[in-house]
Order: sequence, then structure tokens, then C-alpha cells
Amino acid sequence: MPGSRPLQKWPGPLQWPIARNRTDAGTLCPASRGHHYLNVYCRLMDISPASTADKAHTPMMRQYLANKAAHPDVLLFFRMGDFYELFYDDARKAARLLDITLTTRGQSAGEPIPMAGVPYHAVENYLARLVKLGESVAICEQMGDPALSKGPVERKVVRIVTPGTVTDAALLEERRDNLLLSIAAGQGGAFGLAWVDLASGRFVLGEVPSAEALAAELARLQPAETLIGDDQSWPAVVTRLPGLRRRPPWHYESDAARRELNRFFGTRDLDGFGVDGMTLAISAAGALLGYVEETQKSALPHLTGMSVESQADTVALDAATRRNLELDTHPTGRTEYTLLGVLDETVTPMGARLLRRWLNRPLRSRAVLKARQQAIAALLNGREYEGLREQLRAIGDLERILARVALRSARPRDLATLRDGLAAAPALRQQLQALDAPLLHQLVERIGDHAETAAELARAILPQPPQLLRDGGVIAEGYDSELDELRRLSTHADQYLVELEEREKAASGLSTLKVGYNRVHGYYIEISKSQSEKAPTHYTRRQTTKNAERYITEELKGFEDKVLSAKERSLMRERALYEALLETLVAGLEPLKSAASAIAELDVLADLAERADQLNWAAPELVEEAGIRIERGRHPVVEKVRDEPFEPNDLMLDRETRMLVITGPNMGGKSTYMRQNALITLLAHIGSYVPADKAVIGPVDRIFTRIGAGDDLSRGQSTFMVEMSETANILHNATAHSLVLMDEVGRGTSTYDGLALAKAAAVHLGRHSCAYTLFATHYFELTELAAHYPAIENVHLDAVEYGDQLIFMHAVKPGPANRSFGLQVAALAGLPRSVIADARRTLTELERGHSKPAKDSPQLGLFAQTPAPAPLPPEPSPAEVALADIDPDQLTPRQALEALYRLKDMLPAS
Repeated sequence: MPGSRPLQKWPGPLQWPIARNRTDAGTLCPASRGHHYLNVYCRLMDISPASTADKAHTPMMRQYLANKAAHPDVLLFFRMGDFYELFYDDARKAARLLDITLTTRGQSAGEPIPMAGVPYHAVENYLARLVKLGESVAICEQMGDPALSKGPVERKVVRIVTPGTVTDAALLEERRDNLLLSIAAGQGGAFGLAWVDLASGRFVLGEVPSAEALAAELARLQPAETLIGDDQSWPAVVTRLPGLRRRPPWHYESDAARRELNRFFGTRDLDGFGVDGMTLAISAAGALLGYVEETQKSALPHLTGMSVESQADTVALDAATRRNLELDTHPTGRTEYTLLGVLDETVTPMGARLLRRWLNRPLRSRAVLKARQQAIAALLNGREYEGLREQLRAIGDLERILARVALRSARPRDLATLRDGLAAAPALRQQLQALDAPLLHQLVERIGDHAETAAELARAILPQPPQLLRDGGVIAEGYDSELDELRRLSTHADQYLVELEEREKAASGLSTLKVGYNRVHGYYIEISKSQSEKAPTHYTRRQTTKNAERYITEELKGFEDKVLSAKERSLMRERALYEALLETLVAGLEPLKSAASAIAELDVLADLAERADQLNWAAPELVEEAGIRIERGRHPVVEKVRDEPFEPNDLMLDRETRMLVITGPNMGGKSTYMRQNALITLLAHIGSYVPADKAVIGPVDRIFTRIGAGDDLSRGQSTFMVEMSETANILHNATAHSLVLMDEVGRGTSTYDGLALAKAAAVHLGRHSCAYTLFATHYFELTELAAHYPAIENVHLDAVEYGDQLIFMHAVKPGPANRSFGLQVAALAGLPRSVIADARRTLTELERGHSKPAKDSPQLGLFAQTPAPAPLPPEPSPAEVALADIDPDQLTPRQALEALYRLKDMLPAS
């Protein structure tokens, strides 16, 4: 725009102008409100108010500017015929992001108007690309008929598409939730959370006591868009979130939020939702609800209530643990290398999303977990899960379809999928009723009987309807007599005219009579000049031609009126019937949502049964006694992706043994062993069977991991600082019911510092936290802890040398390892032979130096005066270096002879 400058931050379409100008724009009529926003927008853009006069801007551009003024911080898709157009800075930005042509459209206020556009019939593809880039788009539609409008047709924003509020199938990942999150900050570092999955209708609240707990929740939820107040500072874990939006602080006022929630749900108080006392969560929920209503601009009948997720109900996993255990993401981006990749064989998208939620929120309730195990056992009996999964394949994504029904955006094929899914439900219920598992019987009740709805949809919707309603052909024949008549008129007009012509010829006796049509005069009865005097008296002359007279009758006029408007009226009637069908579905939405939720849970249980059967997993025993005992446990991901047989291993932790110090060579399997036991424990806490011959698991409240090395440059943290931060979190929060994995603590600093820290951390976990701990280390000094602390034992993973080969046994054995095999592993990695030879000499010198008592060779401080360095071993000669790089087994006789001559030439002359 001429003379434009970057837009100031504007929190919403109403609040900022009201607060800044003390003008209640919300009470103005639509036209006045448009002028009000236009004036504010012009001030923001440094445009003279005089330039907005009718003579300066065209009426349509004034209309555009008024709508843009109300939504300055989003792209405005302005409907013009068959295109959505963007102007000025929006056009420039969209052209860059979407790689579409930037052009100009005439002039307004004396300047060319930058313009870019996308076809309306392909808008979903462009919206999907923008949403993935974190952009939001206001959809401004034509609200009237251009043929009937005087001046520009009325346009208004009907919805705002943001990353967290999309519901269209084309804009969503099918097997992942799309969450909009709101965070409210309180005193003492606590936070209130509220999140909604608008595409399925889930509205959830929660509270966390600290920034660390907030980081864990953010890692679990992975929101597509997050709302926060703009009046306070936030932890870095929040400010780095994608799709972050700052909202005015009054949106988070707790009393106002409580009133808005009561208004929306039609309640007097919120006690029935179980949120009593959750002031921060209620504040977050109020801000969230306001944003959703602002962007959707429609009723939200599928948001029927709020649920609460308490941290006390779950096995807590912090962000580092989720990352290290690779639950649903892998550094390579390949899902098959994750636990979810092994587990997810669900046949419905809603089942896949529920499985992901279960995996990221393991439960502590023994009753819930045992009920799931019983259901899986019943499905395994006689392989009942096979028939069940086959029936589930006929059921689509009912959750998201019902959300679109509630928002009145469901398409014809959505209703066809809903129809087919409801038609398949009776067979599911019949099969489940025969199985002996209380949870399955509960699912039968939740699925319910929707025969009438399925029958109504079967009568109303064609078996294979078109994708869109706009061209008609969605409502089945026989559903509505008026629609059938309109269709018959528009599709069988020619046959009617032939029949009319025969009747009129017979009635009048005029052999030259014929019925015709032209676009100017419409339908007519034509009689030749020679017979025109015999025209019946009820014929009315319509047109005279050179050789004939043309007439109209009341019957033909009525037919003309019907036929010429039949197609348009047919489309209008079909739209009305479709809208009425949506209204009927919305009226019975709650039981349909319950059925969809039950079918998703059934899909997950059938999936877990199939996985248990195919992967040879066993049911874990959940007990109240402390301890974790696993016999012949296996790593579910490693076992599946590797071709070699997996070596199972045992684990025994109980009241007497709380820690295993694990030693052995790199690549020997220490990390795999630790992670497999954590994954087995986690699987048991989602109700799944586990990859082991037997597993007996006592109460577990948290799983911690300190594995791997990595820095956090954005926060200015080195690799060692990250390691120590994660270690500190574990030492502060681990309890006697926590499972802790510690891998190579202290390796990020000098030898003695690292050893001291590793030993102190191990002692703290063993004596004070008393957590179930797997402590892998290369500090062999730590194996001495077992002699001083009865709760600590040593185990090791061994390797053996066979000729020039190093063979890893991957078997966990009692006692400490006696070798590290570091040089052998380096050789396997491909280090040059000369480097390995040099390292071996250095290792010999170091071992010789460390054979003295430790007190004779203390570690020096950073600024201490250093003694004279010990003489270094002599550098190898060129001949020795060349000889170390030769592999005799790879040489031909000729090559060996040539190498020998080269080596001889390298020797010094005698």
C-alpha cells in the first residue's frame, strides 16, 4: 500500500480499537463498523483519511480495506467470482510463500494495486501450504447474489483458518491430533493449560506446578498453535513454540473466563466438569474459547464439555525422556524406528490418534490397565481381533467427520462415510457381545444403536456422491418429491416437448405445428403462415417470423417458468435438504460422538492384540509390591528393524536391589538394554502386552532418562551443561517409585571431575532417592560401589575377540566388565590403522602412568603451574606408518612385492 509501514500488533478485531479509541465499534451497524475499522486501519498504515473518500478508492477497494482493517495480522482471502484475491502487502507475501504470480489491478487512490489470487475450487491446497508455514488466513466470502446487488456485493469474513483451528481434511495430518493450546501463568511458577482439538471436539484442562513440568506437557502435546498473554515474560520453551500468538491480558481474567465458560456450556457453575479450584486452567480455557469463537464465527455444538487431565494419574515423562526413548519421533524422521512405528497397525485414523495419545500418556491406574489387558486377552482368544479389524476397515474417520458436521462444513462424501460407518456398527456390537471382557461390553454400550440415522443417510445421500455440494447430484432420488420433480423437469424437458407437440397437433389438427425454443424468446408453438388462421383461440401470439407465427399457451408458459428455473431451484432445494440433514445430525451429535470414541478405542485394543500375537508379546503382571522383574525382555524396535536374532536379557530390581551399574564396551548393548526395560515398563502402563517372556511390574510414578550428548545453542548451553541440567532434574525429582536410566554421566568434562560427579549422582540415587536405576558407565571405578552399598549390583555386557574380529555378545551377565575394547571399536569404525597403532602406544603410556597410586598424580587446577611434561613416545617412521596401513590379506602377490620395495626405499641409508 502507498506509504505503508509494518503493521502494529493488533490482538483482535474488536478489543484494541475499543481500548485505544474508547469507541464501542461492536455496537455499530455493519456499514458504520466497516468505516470505523477502515479509519483505524488508515491511521495504522499512515494513510490520510481523506484518501479513503469514494473518489480516491473504488467502492470494492473500500470494502476490502474495511475487512482487512478488522483482520490486519492475517492474510485476507477476498472472494471475487471464481478467485480469492489478495491485495497490497498480503499479495506480496502470498506470492512469495505460494509461488504464485504477483500482478496489479488497475488503480485505487491513484496508485497501482498489487494483487495475487488463487482459484476458489483449489483453495484447500493453498490453505494447507500456508497453515504448514504457520500462517493464518481470513476467508472473506460474497454474502449476496451479484446479479441482485446494487454496487459491490456484500462480503464479510466467515472464518479465520489458523494452524490450531483447521478442521478440513485436506489441511490436517490424518493420524495426528491438531491441538490449539492456551497457557495462563500464575504465582510461584505454576501454569494453567487448556487445549482443544477442534477437529474432534476434545476440550481438556490441566495445571502444572513448574516450568519443568510445563516443558514436559509441551513435549507431549506438541500444539500446532499456542496462545499466551502478552503482558509477561515466558520461559524459552514457550517462546520457541511454533504458531505462538500473544493475546491481551484481559482475555485471561479468571472471573470473566468463568462467566464465558458458563455462558457457552449453559451452566450455572463449572463444578460438574471437575475443575473446581483450577483457577489458572479456567483462565486459560476462557482465553481459548474466546479465540475459537472469534476465528470460527459459528456455533460449536461439538464442544459439549471439558475434561481434566491430572499429572497424578500418569507415569510422568519429561521432554528428554520422550526424546531419548523415541516414542513417536526419531532423529532421522522415520517413524518405523520409533515405538509408535512398531505398535501402530490401527485401521482407522481416529484409532491411530488415540494410540498416540495412550503412548504419550501412560497411566498409573491398575484398574484401567487391567481392563485393557482383559480386553486384549479376549480378542486374542480364537484370534477374534482379525474379524474385528476387518469390520473396522469399513469405518472412516467418524470423529473428524462429526466435527465438520457440527461446524456445518461437512461435505457429501463425509456424510457417505458416516452412513457406511454407522451401518457397520451393528456387526461390531454383535461380535463384541460374545466376548468375555467388561471393557468390551462397555464399548458396546457406548457404540449404541444408530440404525435410524444410518437409514436416513442411506435414503438421503447417493451411494457415491460428488466431492462438493455446489454442482448438485448429492441427494438420492426418491428422498424428496419436489427435488425429483425439479430434476425431472431439467433433465426430461425434451421428452415433454415431444409429448406436448403430439398432443397439440392432435387437438388442433394442424400438421405444421411444432414446439421449439430459442434463448431470446424461450419456448414457443410454431405454426406455418398458411395455417396460422386456424390457431386455437387460447394461443397467444409471441413472435412473427417470415414464414411462421409463434405462440405461447398457459401450459407452455408454466412449463417454461419451471424449466428455466428448474436447475437453479433444484440446486437451492438440494442445499436446503442438505442443511436440514446436517441440522438433524447436530441434534443427535452427542451419542454419535460417543460411538466414534468407542470405535477408536476398540481399534486400538484390536491393534494391541494383533501386535501381541504377531510379535510374540506377553501380558505383564501389575502388582502392588515394589520392584521390576523382567525375564527375557527384548527391545521392540531393535528386534523388528534388525535381521539378526535379538538376544533377550533379564532385569531384576526390588526392595533390596535398587541400582545396576552396567559396564561393557561401546556398541555392546548397554543403551539398548536400558531402553528396552524402560519401553517394556511404559508399554505395561498403556495396557499393552510387552516384548518379554514374563514381566512383573510394581508401582511406577515416573520414567527418567539421561542418555546421549547434545548441546542447546539457542539457550547458550554446552553439551556438558545440558547433561548436568538433565541430571539435576532427575536427582531433584526421582522417587522410590521412579525408573531412572543414566548413561555415561560425567563424560562431558575431565576424567576426575566426571568420575566424581558420576559417583556422587549414583550414590544419591542409590541411598537417597532409592529409585530403580540403570546406571551405564565407562568409569570402572564405579563398580566398587557395589562393595559399599547393598542396594547396588554390577552387571556387564561382554565382547570377545576372535582373530581380528570383535564379536559383541549382547548378553547381560553378573559382575563388572574387565575390558572396554575402545580401540577395537574404533578400528571397526574405520579409523586408519596408523591412528589405531598410535593410540595403542599412547594407551600403554597412560596405563603405565596410572599404575601409581592416585595420590601421586593428582589432577591439576585450571591455573596451577604445570610440571615439565613427560617425554612423548617417539614418532613412528614413514616406513612404520606405511606398514600399519597395509592389510596383507587384501594384497595380490604382485601388490605385496611392490609394497615391499616401497618400504625398503623408505628405510634410511646405512
